[in-house]
Amino acid sequence: MTVRYEALWPRSPRQVGVKPLARRLDTLEGKTIAQLWDYVFRGDEVFQLLEEGLKQRFPGVRFVSWKEFGSTHGSEEREVLASLPRKIEALGVDAVISGMGC
Repeated sequence: MTVRYEALWPRSPRQVGVKPLARRLDTLEGKTIAQLWDYVFRGDEVFQLLEEGLKQRFPGVRFVSWKEFGSTHGSEEREVLASLPRKIEALGVDAVISGMGC
């Protein structure tokens, strides 16, 4: 005899459909990259290493430090995230690296 149990799917139905990805940059040469960090896991070290490596490959790349934006996680995250579009535009940012968490 086969016993069957009714099971419920643990997730709710999708609320947002899949959207196409943003167009990728052809190169990072001459571009400005913002660093966003949640202050959770060694971003200060990781971003320094990323900067060094990317500057070797793209000498004209410029970075806007995570210090300019504040933590993307925690008590002020709503304000930080709400201010991102304005800051990104004002600073002439072409791309963003967002991390870290663990």
